[in-house]
Amino acid sequence: MTKKLRINGHSHLLPYPEEIPQFMKDKGIFWVDKDRKFMLQKNWSRPVTDSSFFLNEKLEWMERNKIDHAVVLNLSQLYGNGLRVEEMKQALRFQNDFNARIQQENPSKFTTGFVVHPGLLKGAMWEVERCVEELGMQLLCLPTHYMDTIGTWRCIFDEENEELFELVSKYNLAVEIHPYDGEKFILLENTSWRFHLIWMLAQCADAYHFLTLNGYQDKYPGMRTCFAHGGQLAQINLGRRIQGFDGRPDLFEGKHHPRKAVAHKNIFFDTLVHDTGSLGLLVKNQTSKQVIMGLDDPYPLGEMESEQQSSYPGKILDLAKEQNILTDSECDAIWSDNVIQWLCGDDKEAKQKLISRING
Repeated sequence: MTKKLRINGHSHLLPYPEEIPQFMKDKGIFWVDKDRKFMLQKNWSRPVTDSSFFLNEKLEWMERNKIDHAVVLNLSQLYGNGLRVEEMKQALRFQNDFNARIQQENPSKFTTGFVVHPGLLKGAMWEVERCVEELGMQLLCLPTHYMDTIGTWRCIFDEENEELFELVSKYNLAVEIHPYDGEKFILLENTSWRFHLIWMLAQCADAYHFLTLNGYQDKYPGMRTCFAHGGQLAQINLGRRIQGFDGRPDLFEGKHHPRKAVAHKNIFFDTLVHDTGSLGLLVKNQTSKQVIMGLDDPYPLGEMESEQQSSYPGKILDLAKEQNILTDSECDAIWSDNVIQWLCGDDKEAKQKLISRING
């Protein structure tokens, strides 16, 4: 009997303080204090809320929670928005080389992502080629929004980036779309964690809006896109987008109907929606085949061990089974087959290679 794999499709990892180059601290880009209590940027800090932010502790945490493999995304603080060109290139290069090393040294435990900045499109494409051809990576991490070279904020699925998506499709890459930096372009005071609790979800919905309006899920068949946090607001927003498209066709000339993208095989969403009502809507809209396990560990908004919330990694799927939202076999697929499908697409050889790597 084949072992049932448990793959976490949305995880994060901090470098140990001594692994972060001095220039990152000198320039105020990003660093971790020597006591491993805070991650820092110039005029910004955030507590390290769990020891599993770091490699050895992460491996112990995975062992404890019976997680066979984790997909490690880039750190949101390293999308490079607002940095000077040279600093941004160095910071992103550091992140990509760090993630590549983590995958190379722990092949059975991690598949890691790399990040590029589309504001410099040619450079971004060179970095895609380097990460795929030289570093053997298969997951591109992109922000929902980025700042272009003249300081304008754009959605990642802007038509200016079509050349990048063509390359992604050629390489048969998985893409993770993750929100961040909302407080830099949404003109509201950063209070009561509003950008993480509300605006991040709106940013995902906005990116989904433009991916589907541009029909990129069909135009670039080798590109499989996953939206973080279940693309939560995109699920409840479908009806409004459909009515808007039908009611004001003058605003959508040459665009694709939102209905065409629903449950599309190239669009995935993770399970990190925090309640079974939202998960039920996600599954109803997109089918369980397009849903992957996402714990967003070790952040406090992730599915972590918490007495206060009587929570643990995998709890939402257990509740969904109890409430007949998902079957046992659908949950197994969300933990494994669906994640593998997102990472590898229909490439059977790539799938087998990944499974063999996980099984050591």
